[in-house]
Amino acid sequence: MPKANPKPQPTKPKGPNNSLRIAPGENDSNALATARAIMAPSVRHGMANAQLLQKHFDGSPSAPGFGDYAQALRERGDKAADGDLAFVSRMLAAQASTLDTIFAETARRMAYNMGEYMGAAETYARIAMKAQAQCRATLEALTKMHSSKEQTVRHVHVNEGGQAVIADEFHHHASQQTGEQNFGQADKQPHAPGKAGGAAGAGAALPGPNACGAGVPIPGDQGRETVPDARRQG
Repeated sequence: MPKANPKPQPTKPKGPNNSLRIAPGENDSNALATARAIMAPSVRHGMANAQLLQKHFDGSPSAPGFGDYAQALRERGDKAADGDLAFVSRMLAAQASTLDTIFAETARRMAYNMGEYMGAAETYARIAMKAQAQCRATLEALTKMHSSKEQTVRHVHVNEGGQAVIADEFHHHASQQTGEQNFGQADKQPHAPGKAGGAAGAGAALPGPNACGAGVPIPGDQGRETVPDARRQG
């Protein structure tokens, strides 16, 4: 009688990864390769996250090691390098929500201690105001990141004779074709209104106080005038 095939044994889940991957180059020593691996942002921040979050797992076998954190951070960093900033939006939105919760809770405690424990109320008020300011700054950063409006920068050049030339430069923070965000750089070169190919500031100049000469009298080229006697003649 043929024997039945044994049931496949379930694979045991792997434990936390606390290993450091080192890939030395051709002329690198092991020490130099180790230093390069440790100095990688994902590894350093992976170590920090492992230390900060280890108490939340309380010895659980599924607790990640610093190698797991490093791998997760490396994947997130690779997406950011390719221009995918979705996690930035989620992170800022989550931070703003947490800061708003801190503001609401500390404001409640401030009101509870008001009138009887003024020292505690003042402490909670300072924390609440700081959380509110940080929440507003975080929301402003999130809004600015998703804003595609163009900004206009006006440069006023004042020349001799009281004339001024105004040039407009337009900085586009979002591509009209792809819709991708461009931070810190414009899609095209700054330009000014006027004829095609004209330089910035090629528009009509504003008239000065005196279009035919100097705007104010210049000492030295004006004739001397008789100064009237301040005393009355009898």
